[in-house]
Amino acid sequence: MKFSCVRLLVKDYRKCFDFYTQKLGFEAAWDIEDCYGSFKVADGIEGLAIFTSAFMPPAIGNADKAQPIGFREKSMICFQVENVDETYQSLLVKGLQFINEPVDMPDWGMRMVHLYDPEENLIELYTPLAQ
Repeated sequence: MKFSCVRLLVKDYRKCFDFYTQKLGFEAAWDIEDCYGSFKVADGIEGLAIFTSAFMPPAIGNADKAQPIGFREKSMICFQVENVDETYQSLLVKGLQFINEPVDMPDWGMRMVHLYDPEENLIELYTPLAQ
């Protein structure tokens, strides 16, 4: 088995695509008309994708089920950055809103900050703490 990517199922494809390219600055590898997009996130390698969620239920046979809302986060996407404070400041300038401010987590060995994408997928940006 070979890892391919994390694919987020989204309602508003274009809003999410613009968030990952224009706000976070990821290079798009694919942008298929309001359906599927993927991004180069690690050394020019694809690893994150988005897909219009309405296209999945018929493929897996659960079109009669509703999407859950009002729950705590079940997953998170993590990105290591050179300097979490500088990244935080540069994204604030772009109008992004964060859940918290950068904070050291010595027991975890990192400094981190969190935000949501347009569909409330949790994102963590972190920098390892010096040993």
